Amino acid sequence: MTAGRLLFSIPVWLFIFNSLPAQTIPQLDIPTIMQNPDTWIGSQPKNPYWSEDSKTIYFKWNPEDADSDSLYAVSINGGSPQKVSLIQQAQLPTQEGEYSLDKKWKVFSKNGDIYLYDIKRSRMHQITNSLDIEKNPHFSSDQKRIIFEKDNALFTWDRQSLELKQLLQLQDKVKPNKEGIPKDLQEKFLRTEELQLMQVLRERKEKQDKRESLREKNANAIPEFYIGDYRIYNMQLSPNEKYVTCNLTSKKQSGKETQIPHFITESGYTETQKAYAKVGSPQEEIKLVCIDIDADTMVFASVDSLPDISNFPEFTYSEKKDGEKRAVNIWGPFWSRKTNKAFVEVRSLDNKDRWLAFLDPATGILKSFEHQHDDAWIAGPGISWWNGVSSQGWLPEDKGIWFCSEESGYSHLYAYYLKTGISEALTSGPFEIYDPIISPDEKYWFFSSNQEHPGERHFYRMKLDGSQKTKLTSMPGRNDGVVSPDGKQVAVLRSFSNEPWELYIQKAQHNTKVKRLTFSTTEQWKKYPWRVPQIVRIPAEDGNQPYARLYKPEKPNSAAVVFVHGAGWFQNAHKWWSSYFREYMFNNLLVDKGYTVLDMDYRGSAGYGRDWRTGIYRHMGGKDLDDHVDAAKWLVTNHAIDANRIGIYGGSYGGFIVLMAQFTKPGVFKSGAALRPVGDWAHYHHTYTSNILNIPQVDSTAYRMSSPIYFVEGLQDHLLMCAGMVDSNVHFQDVVRISQRLIELGKENWDVAFYPMEGHGFREPSSWTDEYRRILKLFEKTLR
Repeated sequence: MTAGRLLFSIPVWLFIFNSLPAQTIPQLDIPTIMQNPDTWIGSQPKNPYWSEDSKTIYFKWNPEDADSDSLYAVSINGGSPQKVSLIQQAQLPTQEGEYSLDKKWKVFSKNGDIYLYDIKRSRMHQITNSLDIEKNPHFSSDQKRIIFEKDNALFTWDRQSLELKQLLQLQDKVKPNKEGIPKDLQEKFLRTEELQLMQVLRERKEKQDKRESLREKNANAIPEFYIGDYRIYNMQLSPNEKYVTCNLTSKKQSGKETQIPHFITESGYTETQKAYAKVGSPQEEIKLVCIDIDADTMVFASVDSLPDISNFPEFTYSEKKDGEKRAVNIWGPFWSRKTNKAFVEVRSLDNKDRWLAFLDPATGILKSFEHQHDDAWIAGPGISWWNGVSSQGWLPEDKGIWFCSEESGYSHLYAYYLKTGISEALTSGPFEIYDPIISPDEKYWFFSSNQEHPGERHFYRMKLDGSQKTKLTSMPGRNDGVVSPDGKQVAVLRSFSNEPWELYIQKAQHNTKVKRLTFSTTEQWKKYPWRVPQIVRIPAEDGNQPYARLYKPEKPNSAAVVFVHGAGWFQNAHKWWSSYFREYMFNNLLVDKGYTVLDMDYRGSAGYGRDWRTGIYRHMGGKDLDDHVDAAKWLVTNHAIDANRIGIYGGSYGGFIVLMAQFTKPGVFKSGAALRPVGDWAHYHHTYTSNILNIPQVDSTAYRMSSPIYFVEGLQDHLLMCAGMVDSNVHFQDVVRISQRLIELGKENWDVAFYPMEGHGFREPSSWTDEYRRILKLFEKTLR
């Protein structure tokens, strides 16, 4: 990020306040803003998708404040949204599925059965009807059959004869020893002698062996393959139907699991819940096996030919054996629809390298065509690093492969062309793109981007070659688009800083009319003039300028509160409705009381490219905390804030930052509220933590620099800690261990509140209310 001028939006809330008599503005309080959000704010539409004929938009909604969301539908021809009955839902195809090459049919699984949908006639045909779970259906390459998976077996269903046939069976175990020959030499001797001595025993065995041999030679026998002691998933049949591939993970436990005690239970006894193994524990690999059905052979995909596969990055291993290759996860393969080509994604377990590679299913050999390395860790929009697979796929007519990469420093869309063997960037610039898809007619790309402003997202259309990029949406805030199957219209889920999500519709064109379809917020909630925070940039000591939300009171009390968002790689200083909506409302309450409030996208936050994302590598609580210290100085210098009257609060990663601030930067924040905070990164989840700090047994320096528990003695100002006792994300143990250190060190100006029936995200309004009453009380006591 380079230095730039301060950016801010017009403080619309000033006009609202000036136009309303003071007595008409409702007074906020903690119980009101922490009540059930569906009742108080109103249920917001979610997960919109189109009917196959492009005439109806379906979405989840709960305007009646029922126990859960229901499916609603609204016609493009007008009218209000209507609830879809359970009987009607049973006749609808699912969002997921695969289309035939001519786009006339769709196959999908629903409630464990396979269905075929006639798009032109809007008719659904049920292929299977059983108590088993059938899944993962596809069209055969000749489009004449449906191929699906059930119980580690592949089946085909002929669309003309309606014949159902099993292709093969996989067994998730080691092949049994049919001969029954023991490995022990003493037992082997006894068995051999007994067969030689006993004629009847020997004759019976010979007959049994003949029967088994004939059974195996039977041409109609279903091929059976023993994979080993693995979990089997993602079974696929190659387009030429010669190979079957599947991903495997070991059934063996990869590391010692943690235990979470539940003290309040129906049984009246303390019960335990299993949770993740801690960072640095052994990790399971995702393998890929390729089976040649006719040859009756099986090979595992080999990574030996991948570039840098033998180069172990610093801080990622404790010992290395000669000839050892780095551990990897292999996802895929991704088969082309018209040829027999396939590629896979390979990710090193240290997450510093990603390869896209072609797969030879006969040999298992991988040939890399795209390699991305990051000295910190691989991530970015469309380049998932958390329990998922990146955005990627085949280009139309199998001309090449598309994928996302941070090669330029920002996540952009790339295409690798088979004809030239070269990858080309389809988008570029100091911005990021999100969720790219190819249009149903295969002529355009559709995606979201923050090209105009890091805190604003719009929906774009672009030709397949990267030309004629057109912004389709125009409303300020965030606009997430879903294109209709005919490509003519877009359902837009949109929100603004002080306007929760609503559903709109527009044509897939630039500068077109937009129609609002839902009106979700309650009259009670709308009575309060919710503020639009200014978007500002804070000058950091190292020359960078983090974006932040600034809430300015009408009557400042010279005190300020800084809110710290969670997750680390997350964005909150933006122009749309925040997932931290409770904190947004609490910030409004604080402003009503005269506090100036700041909410920053510190180093490590999402939306600003690779360098910003990795700015916390090997030192969480370093630059990200410095950004907050610089923000406190900025508030004092530019907004007449008393340097002795600044508070800070946040949850999860935000709670961690609060602990680091109070332990390592005494005198900056008079008081801090750390909610569900990480106290020691060596006790957290492997996938998240190892990306940023490597593994503790190798990079202990990074863990000690980054973990609050090593700096508890530095507490001088006020501290409140709040945590759920059944938190399976940041374990309650973190707060317990921090508390013990505070007790041992004789610290007095701290307090702790625990919630016996709450996890990471509280569920009960009473818990939210208690927690934020304590936070408000802390600030009112220490900052007034």
